[in-house]
Amino acid sequence: MMGEIIIRPEAENEIEDAYDWYENRVPGLGADLLLAIDAILHGISRNPNQYPIIYRNIHRALTRRFPYEILYIVEKTQIVVLAVFHARRNPKSWKTRT
Repeated sequence: MMGEIIIRPEAENEIEDAYDWYENRVPGLGADLLLAIDAILHGISRNPNQYPIIYRNIHRALTRRFPYEILYIVEKTQIVVLAVFHARRNPKSWKTRT
C-alpha cells in the first residue's frame, strides 16, 4: 500500500465537470462515473506501478465504462493525480501540468 493520493485542483475540477455533464444527461450516471474513478484510484493506491508510464514519469490508468484517463505520478510517500482526462481531448494539454 502506497501513501496518500493527492488530487491536484485541476484534476478535481475535471472530475466535477465530468460528474455534472453525466448527471445532467441521465440522473445517477454522474455517481456511476465517480464510482469508476474511485475504483481506479483504489487500484492505483494498491499498486501504483501496475499502470504504464506514458510520458516521462507519468502513469495512465483507464476507467471502465467511461472514456477517462487518470494521469498520475508516483512519489516516495504519495501519489499525485495530475489529470482526470477525457480520452477525446487533446493529449498535449495535460503536459503543462508536469
